[in-house]
Amino acid sequence: MELTEALLVYRPLLATGFGIAALLALILRARMNAFAALLLVSIFSALAAGMAPEQAFDTLAKGLGGTLGFIATVIGLGALFGAILQASGALDALASKLSTSSSFKTNQWKIAGIGLLASTPVFFDVALIILAPLILTMAHDRLKPAMSLGLPLMAGLAVGHAFLPPTPGPIAIAELIGADLGWVILFGAITGCVALAVSGPLFAAFLEQRNRMPIGNPAFELDETSNHTTRPIPQPERAIFLITLPLVLILLGTLAGILPDGPIKYVLEIIGHPFSALLIACGASWLLLYPKTVQSRKLMSDAMARAFEPTGAVILVTGAGGAFKQVLVDTGAGEQIANAALGLGFGPLLAGYVLAVILRLAQGSSTVAMITSAGLTAPIVAMADLSAPQLGIVAIAIAAGATTGSHVNDSGFWLVGRIFGITPGETLRTWTVSTTLISVVGFLMCLILYAALALF
Repeated sequence: MELTEALLVYRPLLATGFGIAALLALILRARMNAFAALLLVSIFSALAAGMAPEQAFDTLAKGLGGTLGFIATVIGLGALFGAILQASGALDALASKLSTSSSFKTNQWKIAGIGLLASTPVFFDVALIILAPLILTMAHDRLKPAMSLGLPLMAGLAVGHAFLPPTPGPIAIAELIGADLGWVILFGAITGCVALAVSGPLFAAFLEQRNRMPIGNPAFELDETSNHTTRPIPQPERAIFLITLPLVLILLGTLAGILPDGPIKYVLEIIGHPFSALLIACGASWLLLYPKTVQSRKLMSDAMARAFEPTGAVILVTGAGGAFKQVLVDTGAGEQIANAALGLGFGPLLAGYVLAVILRLAQGSSTVAMITSAGLTAPIVAMADLSAPQLGIVAIAIAAGATTGSHVNDSGFWLVGRIFGITPGETLRTWTVSTTLISVVGFLMCLILYAALALF
């Protein structure tokens, strides 16, 4: 094949390669907003691949609309659900339950579990700021470094943020590769629990045994708790029930597929859809956590009014990721990527993980890494003809890859250092290693689960 002919044949693939390089340059060098950068690169890739302008913009609109029709609703309801839990004090009550007479090591495991539950309805940074005062107080009372409890907490938050819907990342991955949310929740919970144990309490114990846990100089302001001293505190059991409610409903909706037709299957399919499950969770939260005082009702009202502010950017970035994916499909670049990956022996599981790791380390944002790598992996998944459970495992593998190696280009890296008063070097030796453990252990668990499915 002559060079000119080869360039024409692989024009879509080359356009995509240059587009990804441009995306990284725009985000890292030009500091461009991720939504604008993804949209601009999608347009460039479509035109460079040979699409007519009208066809290119039709493709973008199709990708945006097809993705946001589901994503925007789920993320919006998830944000509303999280706002109710946060403003009601349910998360504070659940965390305070830990400050009992339990041993310090037991509390490390409890804190990890709280992090896992708390990050499911609330963003990572929000949950960390909410729970940090309690962690710092508990560590101070036990004369322990704050990071001794901070690492298990943050590992739980990171695992919940990456592996368990209704957080935006796994929802976006599932939508882009066509995975069922029920399977994503099931395998995310299995994988996440193992990854959390290794990267949180066990890693913290490892550092403590070798006197490598940084002492830090926490400078976190405790104003967040003082504002709510007069607020009635709900029972922590209610928080556990409400957080797990939508996850259980979605799982039931997935399992309804194996039932024979009838009224039970009909009802489970309704209440188990993510829209219905989150609406039910929001309604139950409102009924069980309804504020009793005027001040509490005002706090709840303000929180609900602000609930959608942090989700807007995530929704738009996800939509732009859907547009990029559609460009890959319509230009034929996705098929060429899939053929190249399969030719190198990269199946969807390994390809999704490696792409997510590269994008995460290159530009810092785990959400952008999840969305972009899911779009690139989608054509490989389509050609592999995977079952629904296998798709769920691939989604978790991508999420695991996008969690790895939080370092200096990640805003969360600096937030951790500021809250716990540790140096960048200490943050690298603790938080960065912890997120890498989540990624590696998570991927190993995905390999085991994927192999186990092949036996049945």
